[in-house]
Amino acid sequence: MSSIKAGSINPSTTRLGWIGTGVMGLSMCSHLLKAGYTLTVFNRTISKAQPLADLGATLATSPQSLAAQSDVVFTIVGYPSDVRSVSSAVLSSLRPGGVLVDMTTSDPSLAAQIASEATSKSCFAIDAPVSGGDRGAKNGTLAIFAGGDQSVVDKLNPVFSLMGKVNYMGGPGKGQYAKLANQITIASSMVGLVEGIVYAHKSGLDAGLFLNAISTGAAGSKSLDLYGERILKRDFAAGFYVNHFVKDLGICLSECQQMGLALPGLALAQQLYLSLKAHGEGHLGTQALILALERLNNVKLQPAE
Repeated sequence: MSSIKAGSINPSTTRLGWIGTGVMGLSMCSHLLKAGYTLTVFNRTISKAQPLADLGATLATSPQSLAAQSDVVFTIVGYPSDVRSVSSAVLSSLRPGGVLVDMTTSDPSLAAQIASEATSKSCFAIDAPVSGGDRGAKNGTLAIFAGGDQSVVDKLNPVFSLMGKVNYMGGPGKGQYAKLANQITIASSMVGLVEGIVYAHKSGLDAGLFLNAISTGAAGSKSLDLYGERILKRDFAAGFYVNHFVKDLGICLSECQQMGLALPGLALAQQLYLSLKAHGEGHLGTQALILALERLNNVKLQPAE
């Protein structure tokens, strides 16, 4: 395909590449394979990409070789430093007209830099971070926040729609700004959720009955739906890692400093999540925030039956 704008995207003509097959990437890729797309994947830990090879994906030996045989390359990696190095590698081999779609939560300014670099190579770059956690990835119901050239985002919709719903937010970096605002909203929501659970427990309520009771009222939330039951069962397996949330909230706070914004709820959530990291719990899911509140109050919820 000479250019993303020259034709439609479909399984018979569009070759996809994917870098980063962790908790989220694995499920997202499986939807592309099931839709019939030719998919080449790369992961630093090759074993993590093996399930996709079993489904028909081709394993690449490097980001450069993957980009050379792809029309559209998706990346979902850990940190902005990873985004920077992977994007440089991809753009060094992506042919003119190709598209790089970064779905990592990263710095808006970096997204703008990558878009500029892509333009200089006659390619396109879209920042498209996602929200919805591991369940959203598995069910194909992610919220996707896209920044960049709107016509390119529209062209990519057949692929995005396999993973969830794409929301066009504006030019380069605007997808990242939307995701950061999303993380700020989630951060305070999670604090409220676990504080409510601890209060209910301390007052002698059955925490399960309490969560069920509030779920259909004004206190109902996606965080409650995704994590309420997991918290009660003390299931702290990561749908989204504490380490990555700390990274995201750190980017948010840095952006706030530049904007002159005071967001005390965000700052409090960041401190609580940092305390989890300090206790060696960064590998757990974000619902592990309950552990920080238990420690503060010297209480421990009994696991649900």
